Amino acid sequence: MSERAQQLRLLEGLLFAATEPLGEEALFRHLDGAADIPVLLRELAENFAGRGVNLVRLAGGWAFRTAPDLAPKLRVERPVVRKLSRAAVETLAVIAYHQPVTRAEIEQIRGVVVAKGTIDALMEAGWVRPKGRRAGPGRPLLWVTTREFLVHFDLDSLNDLPGVDELRATGLLDLIPPVFPEAAREA
Repeated sequence: MSERAQQLRLLEGLLFAATEPLGEEALFRHLDGAADIPVLLRELAENFAGRGVNLVRLAGGWAFRTAPDLAPKLRVERPVVRKLSRAAVETLAVIAYHQPVTRAEIEQIRGVVVAKGTIDALMEAGWVRPKGRRAGPGRPLLWVTTREFLVHFDLDSLNDLPGVDELRATGLLDLIPPVFPEAAREA
């Protein structure tokens, strides 16, 4: 077996056994110094293209994932342990788009006080974490998203978050305020 074929096999084994996406520097530690990791990764991704699993870039690393066209046939239904509240989803969105951000800044953007349990739920899910303190009065904690956030939402980086135009096109960002039944009756 050629050295290149052996490098591809080792790379495949490392990525298959990994519980989270592996960065190129982590892969380099397992291969000899002569290995061209980016070229090997591209070749491995091409080898798996069109198969049941694909090699994809996630959260700044590489991982095997089920081919997207097979997802509907492989869907496993599991009971959801806990659904995030609307406040938690809004808080997560503010952190994702404005990080690093303080609790006071989150409250200013949302227009309401953030309950302690909201950020706790996001930390428990592994999606946010504190990252230092802002220099200033009170030295408030700064909140950022985690690598687990990127992996869970199938993002390679925060640059892959949808923009305003994409959100508006999907109907998730509506510029017209909702009409409540009480307001409709009064009109």
